[in-house]
Amino acid sequence: MDVKRLRLLREFADRGSIGAVADAMHMTPSAVSQQLKVLAKEAGVDLLEQDGRRIRLTDAGRALVLRADEVIAAVQRAQEEMEGYRSGATTVRLAMFPSGAALLLPGVLDRVVGSGVEVAAAELDVGYPDAAPALADFDIVVTHRDERTPPVREPRVEVTELMREPVDVVVAAGSEFADRGEVAVGDLADCDWISVEGGFPVDDVLLSMSAITGVAPRVTQRMLDFGTIQSIVAADHGIALIPRFAVRHPGVKRLTLKGVRAARVYEALTRPGRRRAVADVVGHLAASAAAVGPT
Repeated sequence: MDVKRLRLLREFADRGSIGAVADAMHMTPSAVSQQLKVLAKEAGVDLLEQDGRRIRLTDAGRALVLRADEVIAAVQRAQEEMEGYRSGATTVRLAMFPSGAALLLPGVLDRVVGSGVEVAAAELDVGYPDAAPALADFDIVVTHRDERTPPVREPRVEVTELMREPVDVVVAAGSEFADRGEVAVGDLADCDWISVEGGFPVDDVLLSMSAITGVAPRVTQRMLDFGTIQSIVAADHGIALIPRFAVRHPGVKRLTLKGVRAARVYEALTRPGRRRAVADVVGHLAASAAAVGPT
């Protein structure tokens, strides 16, 4: 079986449509379809089937994708070794959510200096369910989830837990709560909340907290940037849940939640059979997380 055709099949598994594969691989949809038909002839079984108006993988197709991952990973490892002989460096594509990048990426970049590994980092701010599909474009995706959300369990995704970060309540420095070190959720029942968009881990934490305590939060604003949220809180327009290491605004006070465990978990997602350089960068991420200290 041709490796290029196996790569197209894997792209289809990652992206879900012939058109999306064509765009990613700079081919025409008809060329992609033709190559997948040739691959099916080589395999001797149907790899794709009609599902209403869409096309999906057959059971045989899904099984072959797992083997394609292994083959492509082996080829990439060989290419990496040859690239190392030629240039002395290999590139790892790393995607991280913004606050995680601010916390961990500097340490990773410090650790790869002189190692022969170059990190090409990019920000990717998506909800937890949308993190694994980004492995179609990156070698490593660093994501985060509410600690009560189970980790992704897919045969084509390897999960490395990096750290746990507590989530605290932030209030305006002049708030009636500002002189406390901790606060109970029930004390905040009449407060307006500033949260992130639904589907992101901090909002999941807020919903979990509500389910545990029976206190429904009144969310009045939704923003994605923690800096913006803290500015709104500092102006006394509400309170918010913010991951501990993202609290930096001088106009807010951080309070520990009393009687409720609230945290987000950092994870590094990779493909099984990852290249040595990818494994090295995952190790550097773990070391940077460990350097943050216990939480």
